Parts: sequence; structure tokens; C-alpha cells
Amino acid sequence: MASLDSFRKFIAQGITKPIISAIAKTPLTPNLITAIGFIITMGAGALIVTDYWLAAGIVVLVAGLFDMLDGALARATGKTTRFGAILDSTLDRVSEAILLVSLLAVFARDGLVTECILAGVALVGSLLVSYIRARMEGLGVECKAGFFTRPERVILLALGLMLSQFNYAMLTTLAVLTFFSWFTVIERMVYAWRKLKE
Repeated sequence: MASLDSFRKFIAQGITKPIISAIAKTPLTPNLITAIGFIITMGAGALIVTDYWLAAGIVVLVAGLFDMLDGALARATGKTTRFGAILDSTLDRVSEAILLVSLLAVFARDGLVTECILAGVALVGSLLVSYIRARMEGLGVECKAGFFTRPERVILLALGLMLSQFNYAMLTTLAVLTFFSWFTVIERMVYAWRKLKE
């Protein structure tokens, strides 16, 4: 799990480092970057409910980039704050909820019961993945265990939206998202059990 987390950090740094160098010279603050990313995600939700799914997928990826930039900017400029961390974490959760609830609304409108169920179950799973980490860290135990964290969920959802014109692409995306989100919930619960029984 440590090597997987290191790999994620390596990829994120490779993407964000040149951008952060430029942003650090502007008046933009980490919290403002967080807010901009959230507003972009709301735009993606609007595109989903109006059936512009290819555009929504692209916008989700752009919002995901902002999600990587806020923390990196805070660290690079020495502007990390406890409130900034809470704001970022909260808006991350709301952003995922916006996307999945938007999809759920479209599926409900179109009478797609299976897709509705998967979107709902995926939403609960994704929130639980983050909740378990927050609860563990509230107890003073770092918890980055798990295969399928937020970056993977965002990328998968974006790809599903961009490929939605193909038959069963979104159904498959939601099935994979649901399965691996709950798989990660189980991974983190096992990790929690092992760490907290010590």
C-alpha cells in the first residue's frame, strides 16, 4: 500500500509541479483553487443532467486537476491551514456527490433502475472510503490503505462519461466503480482492525 501511495504522489507531482511554479507567482490562494475546482464540478453536473456527457467527462478531468493543485500549492507556498484541509476534504465529498446524484437523476428520469441502484451504492461506497480514513486519522492513525481512492474514482467516472455513447459503457463504469469502492471500504476496515487492535 505504501508503494501504491508513493506512485500516486509521483504521478501527481509530475503533473502539478510545472503548473504550481506558475500559479505560485499569482494572487491565487489554495482555498480559491479549491473553490474554483468545486465550481467546475458543478458545471460538470449541469452538463450531465442536460445530456452533454462527453463535455462533462472532460470538465470532470479539469476539475480533478484543480483538486490536485490546491494541496500542492498550499505546500509549495507554505500556506497550509487546518481550515483549508477541511474545506478541501468537504468539497471533495460534495463534488463526488454532485456527479453521482446528477447521474442518478438522469437514470431516474429515463427509468434505468439498475443504473440508479449502482449510482446510489457507488455514492455510499465512495463516501465511506473517505469517512474511514477521516475517522482513523481522527484517532491518530494514518490511513492511506486501499486500491481505489478518489483519484481513481474521478478518472474512471470521467472516462465513463466520455465513452458513454458506446453501449453499456456507463453501466460498466458504474459497476466497476461500485465494486472497487466497496472493495476499498473492506480493505480499509481490515487495515483499521489490524492497526487498532495493537
